[in-house]
Amino acid sequence: MDSQERSSEEAEGAKERGLVYVWKAGSCSVTPERLPGLSGKTVLQAALGIHHGLLLTEGGEVYSFGRLPWRSGLEESCANSPVLENTLLGHHVITVAAGSFHNGAVTESGVVYMWGNNSAGQCAVANQLCVPEPQPISISDSETSPLLSVRILQLACGEEHTLALSLSREIWAWGSGCQLGLITTTFPVTKPQKVEHLAGRIVLQIACGAYHSLALVQCLPVQEMKPIPERCNHCSQLLITMTDKEDHVIISDSHCCPLGVALSDNQPENHIFGPSLETLEGKSVTGSHSEDCQKPLVEEHMLVALESDGASVLASSDGQEDSGISSPGNILFPDKKEVKEYLISLSDQSLHENVEKNICTESDQPSQEEQLGACIPGPPGTSTSALNSLVASCASAVGVRVAATYEAGALSLKKVMNFYGTPSSEPGSQSGSGSPGPEGLKDSREEQVRLESMQGKKSSSLVDIREEESEGGSRRLSLPGLLSQVSPRLLRKVGRAKMRTVALTPTYSGEADALLPSLRTEVWSWGKGKEGQLGHGDVLPRLQPLCVKSLDGKEVIHLSAGGHHSLALTAKSQVYTWGSNISGQLGHLNSPTTVPRLAKVCGDGVWSTAAGLDYSLFLADEEDFQPGLYYSGQDTTTENNLYENSCTKTPVLLLSCSKIGYISNVIAGGDNCLVLVDKNVMGYIASLHELASTERRFYFKLSEIKSQVLRPLLGLDNLGNANAIQLLQEMASRFSKLCYLIGQHGASLSSFLHGVKEARSLAILKHSSLFLDSYTEYCTSVTNFLVMGGFMLLAKPAIDFLSKHQELLQKLSEKNEENLQLVEVLNALFFMPFGRLHNYARTLLKLATCFEVASPEYQKLQDSSSCYESLAVHLSRKRKEAEYTLGFWKTFPGKMTDSLRKPERRLICESSNRGLSLQHAGRFSVNWFILFNDALVHAQFSTHHIFPLSTLWVEALSEEAGNVNGLKITTPEEQLVLVSSTPQEKTKWLRAISQAVDQALKGTSDLMLYGAGGNMPRQEPPISRSAKYTFYKDPRFKDAIYDGRWLSGKPHGRGILKWADGRMYSGTFRTGLEDGYGEYRVPNKALNKDDHYVGYWKEGKMCGHGVYSYATGEVYEGCFQDNMRHGHGLLRSGKLTSSSPSMFIGQWTMDKKSGYGVFDDITRGEKYMGMWQDDLCQGNGVVVTQFGLYYEGAFSTNKMMGTGILLSEDDTVYEGEFSDNWTLSGKGTLTLPNGDYIEGLFSGEWGSGIKITGTYFKPSLYENEKDKPKALRKLGILAVPPDEKWKAVFEECWNQLGCESPGQGDRWKAWDNIAVALTTNRRQHKDSPELLSRSHTQTLESLEFIPQHIGAFTLEKYENIKKYLIKACDTPLHPLGKLVETLVAVYRMTYVGVGANRRLLQEAVREIKSYLKRIFQLVRFLFPDLPEEGSTIPFMATETKGRRSFCSGKSDSRSESPEPGYVVTSFGLLLPVLLPRLYPPLFMLYALDNEREEDVYWECVLRLNKQTDTALLSFLGVQAKFWPGTVSILGESRKVSSNTKDACFASAVECLQQISTTFTPADKLKVIQQTFEEISQNVLETLQEDFLWSMDDLFPVFLYVVLRARIRNLGSEVHLIEDLMDPYLQHGEQGIMFTTLKACYYQIQHEKLT
Repeated sequence: MDSQERSSEEAEGAKERGLVYVWKAGSCSVTPERLPGLSGKTVLQAALGIHHGLLLTEGGEVYSFGRLPWRSGLEESCANSPVLENTLLGHHVITVAAGSFHNGAVTESGVVYMWGNNSAGQCAVANQLCVPEPQPISISDSETSPLLSVRILQLACGEEHTLALSLSREIWAWGSGCQLGLITTTFPVTKPQKVEHLAGRIVLQIACGAYHSLALVQCLPVQEMKPIPERCNHCSQLLITMTDKEDHVIISDSHCCPLGVALSDNQPENHIFGPSLETLEGKSVTGSHSEDCQKPLVEEHMLVALESDGASVLASSDGQEDSGISSPGNILFPDKKEVKEYLISLSDQSLHENVEKNICTESDQPSQEEQLGACIPGPPGTSTSALNSLVASCASAVGVRVAATYEAGALSLKKVMNFYGTPSSEPGSQSGSGSPGPEGLKDSREEQVRLESMQGKKSSSLVDIREEESEGGSRRLSLPGLLSQVSPRLLRKVGRAKMRTVALTPTYSGEADALLPSLRTEVWSWGKGKEGQLGHGDVLPRLQPLCVKSLDGKEVIHLSAGGHHSLALTAKSQVYTWGSNISGQLGHLNSPTTVPRLAKVCGDGVWSTAAGLDYSLFLADEEDFQPGLYYSGQDTTTENNLYENSCTKTPVLLLSCSKIGYISNVIAGGDNCLVLVDKNVMGYIASLHELASTERRFYFKLSEIKSQVLRPLLGLDNLGNANAIQLLQEMASRFSKLCYLIGQHGASLSSFLHGVKEARSLAILKHSSLFLDSYTEYCTSVTNFLVMGGFMLLAKPAIDFLSKHQELLQKLSEKNEENLQLVEVLNALFFMPFGRLHNYARTLLKLATCFEVASPEYQKLQDSSSCYESLAVHLSRKRKEAEYTLGFWKTFPGKMTDSLRKPERRLICESSNRGLSLQHAGRFSVNWFILFNDALVHAQFSTHHIFPLSTLWVEALSEEAGNVNGLKITTPEEQLVLVSSTPQEKTKWLRAISQAVDQALKGTSDLMLYGAGGNMPRQEPPISRSAKYTFYKDPRFKDAIYDGRWLSGKPHGRGILKWADGRMYSGTFRTGLEDGYGEYRVPNKALNKDDHYVGYWKEGKMCGHGVYSYATGEVYEGCFQDNMRHGHGLLRSGKLTSSSPSMFIGQWTMDKKSGYGVFDDITRGEKYMGMWQDDLCQGNGVVVTQFGLYYEGAFSTNKMMGTGILLSEDDTVYEGEFSDNWTLSGKGTLTLPNGDYIEGLFSGEWGSGIKITGTYFKPSLYENEKDKPKALRKLGILAVPPDEKWKAVFEECWNQLGCESPGQGDRWKAWDNIAVALTTNRRQHKDSPELLSRSHTQTLESLEFIPQHIGAFTLEKYENIKKYLIKACDTPLHPLGKLVETLVAVYRMTYVGVGANRRLLQEAVREIKSYLKRIFQLVRFLFPDLPEEGSTIPFMATETKGRRSFCSGKSDSRSESPEPGYVVTSFGLLLPVLLPRLYPPLFMLYALDNEREEDVYWECVLRLNKQTDTALLSFLGVQAKFWPGTVSILGESRKVSSNTKDACFASAVECLQQISTTFTPADKLKVIQQTFEEISQNVLETLQEDFLWSMDDLFPVFLYVVLRARIRNLGSEVHLIEDLMDPYLQHGEQGIMFTTLKACYYQIQHEKLT
């Protein structure tokens, strides 16, 4: 950070920071001296080699001092004052490192510079013995393409090697020796290479000793259920081995991978490298090698089940503190002989003789301190739930016998643990003085090392189950598929034990791990191990990184490596040391240690370490939180012979703070030691040290509570019900999480003190939410536990445990009074962490006072301080609430307590003082009101009712109604009036209830803003709210659950209601009832499917439009009223709706078909169109069948009954009486196709022989032909009149406009209704935008403007109305659009399929005309100034343009005929909207009806078209003067020759062909008119003079054009125009033209070809 940015206070103190003091190593009494020549520069970091040192100053400059033989000009001399490294000027250096004789520096951009001795390639420069000046080296990752240069964060240098840690947390190495960890044997390595063995892992820190390397690596996340590999991925040996004999099984999952192990120097011939291992695989099952390897590997975990006295004995030991490692207890054997036999009987195993000596050695008890510190290093592997895996595997291996043996003894785990409670032998606690074994051992160093390695691996018995903080993930939980052989009882035991183990696994939050240093770390080491400095329990070198298993779970946060020893600092401020101990540099006396041991440092806790060539420095807290420097190593103060130097037995205090100031960094090298010191300006540094020191102690204390109190408590049996256990577990896991966070914070503060010490980068400022949340969460769980009387429950089962450890408890809980209740001690213990919040607040304030009031730092520190303070107050309030609630439960009658007591429930107030009573309650009734934070409880003698607060409304009653001091409580199903004794009580309760309701709605009170003092002014809770509620007595909703919006006690707004029987409604509610749009499901038990309704509701019933899909497969789509089908609707039946066997569309009344409807019976191929009553055909109707039969007449109860007409395909007609479907019965007339007819009595079914009694008539041949199809002319008389059809559809539209009956209603109300319909529908579609296309949205927007009419009605206004109608009919959201859409649907339903019957043509045309009439009535209602049918719109002068009349050539005088398009008719206005939609079925009917005529016409057209143009013109008798002389073909003019074809009048022909592309008669007539104009144009060009057409001249020419146009369905077009053209046009110009076309059509049919 640049110095300008600092506030002035800091600038003052900057000169007093980073002072460098140096002294000679190797003595216990020293006088440090300031290093000269730095002139007030702040040193941030320093590094020492054997004879030299480096300093890094705040500006990123690097200085060297000491002996610098590589530097030109300084080869011999010694630089006493620092020399600037000029090469690095301008590169901002962020970290430096020194090896024995070489140096490294890393710049801000991640580039590494190396210089110094390079004899082993340690500066990454090839073929150069020394590098005089810093030289940048390139590190690039060959795996990426293109090559990316790797950015480096940290460097570490040894004697002959250098390691670098990259930004992506991978290690790169160069130099020489196995300590590089590279898979290579060619040294030196001068191009940096990645250490592949740790690739992909997150490496946190690296350290280099002279010839070994250490790395701190973050543990892999715990992956549940990840399959465990069967073999070591290194050396391919089995990871879990199992050996069974008749009466016992050994299961081991310790596997010590020997890869990369080169044996000690005295046995070169036995080097084992990877490839040679394969030869060994076959020889061993357990992974121990043959004898000559001298590398005994014995199982770590053996389960030995012996049948001794009928009880199987499982040896176990008490788990040590926090490590997942238990010390192996002795395996119980009756005598040593058995041991030997047992060992011999291990098939196939060559075990080293030492095993036999060691298995039975009793080692001395560990010293008191070690036991308390719980720092016994154990064997590498550790266990999650060992019992589970072992028992399961046993049972699978030996069958049920073992399990049965286990059961016979049925020793509870607890007994076993008590029985062998004391750790009988500690691996590695064997110091030189311990009795090595019965036969005695040569006390040589080698031997001892080997013995130790044995002991490290000695088989440990069952690991304590309660140790659940599993370290290495190398454990099997159970072997899948084998559990069936284990007895259920055993599994239950295991299962129960397992359930307890959940509790303490710290739920590491990923968030905290990302922001603060991780404590879940492993230590990996590699390189030379001659002195045991690798910590693997042996003295073998390793070529590749290997995890130091015994440090798993020890929470190592920093590593230091010296010449031949290593130090690991843990979060609990302890130091583990291992390696060479010649000078006592390990800080303890157990000489040579090859596994990590605890160093015994006085002082309060070590927070920084440094390892020199043969000594160690420790920085620990003294009293007053000042750091003191401890030294362990050689002490040459005595003036004796040099060889008899004494060593320090334990670390000695070398410097205390008072001498030189606050030490922030210690650095150890070869000759010299160095410290960086800060002066305590304004108390800033002291406050920081105090914060860090207290945090580290606090963590130690929390860890103690966790391991010494919480874990044993969790392990106790009979802790009460599952509920209490769960709460305890929750509390434990939250405690664990908090504890972990504090540990991380302690570690982060230690590293903070090593750095620049900017106040604003303190974790409690930057990541305050992490701390606030963890404390709040823990508070919630601990108060919940308290409320449920958890501490009282605990006190019983825990009494003996707690009484044993009374002093410990009192020490931890800081309560010193005599005869304290156990409950209170526990209470104090678990509430103890909250005191820390006050400390944070106080320390932050102290820090703030070191800055100016105006500075941002001051502001930030001040704010944070108040934040922590207010949280502390808030949490103590929560504790008080919890205690108040607990007190209440103690006095409350027991029966209700069980049902009402919930962990989260807190008491707010209660009416035991008679302050509140129920209005009009009986004299002796007891009404007790208790207000909790989530419910109001009304308790009576033996019953109580709970009213959840989220659905409770409270209001004060007004005084005048006589309700003095009354409160009205509204809930969904009750209303209570409560009377309070005094006005004060009333306001107290009103306020309490309102606040509680408000709080309940806002969610938990933890969401309060920290720092916003608790007394915010509270407003009333909202009347409208979202909540969930279960009904308990409402007859309709009983036991239903509602989740949604409420208003004053009633569901109102969107919500979901689920009934107990599976019914469900989801949609809108109004005042407690379903109302609006909603979806409803009713399960159909028999069919195992749901009935499903989607649509509109009113007052709790289906009402309006909806779709009901029945479980049977039927679907009804249409109108409802009062839960019944009522109005217009469509019912499809049949399994698959696509191939439904039947379909009905029509009117319904009260769930029954009633009124006009069309029924399509697809299976019988019949369609009925007629009247219905009570689901039956009743009244007039028409039936058509797929075989062409047509019936029209009366129906009664679903049968043809009464008078009717029956027509068959060949035009045979029967008119008369019917008695049943297709059954003739009674008087009638049968007319044959040729006109003969029979009158008389008929009986029998049509198509299967009919009896006739009657007269046969043969009409005279000369009679007028018109009479022939007499019956055909009468068709439609017995059908339903078109205006009676689809009445319901139109009524629905009128209703939507707000009219009772057609035309009766208020026009403006109608427009309002239209606007409402459009906006609500739009709002509904907004939720699902895919339903609305862009054009649709535009249509809706344009419909929001109503066409206004003021003044006379003009053509322009007419056009506006027309445009509006076209848009309105484009969207079904508009009532008119809905109407048109429905009409189109019913029309198609009627006249498609079986309904496409030519007999129905006239019916279909009449139906369209009826639609036009009825829609026109609607339009005139909405636009009253629209003139009535047939009126003429008055003409504005401007609109009269002279237009040439086609026939007269003079300008048209208006008097003759009204101009087309100015007469208002329903045809002109509505057909453009309606006809395009109805065109396909209608035109189909025309085509069927005119089929025979058109065939004749078409045959003629084809024949005549074979002729050339001239031939055809002359054949048709066109006058020669009209023949075109030249025609333009493809743009060029050509003469018409005798063989020209399809060229004359081509433009007119093309024009006429467009008649098939238009829909409405008006458009078709326009096409005809244009055709005539084209013909005139052509003739004019030919004649070159004005002329007048006469019909005789025109007709042949037009006939030619019609023939050449080749229109296939001309007859249908002609009839369609004739039927639907505007009546007033018949006598106008277009009418004449149309008549001409019709004449042509008939002419062609009857053309006699000569």
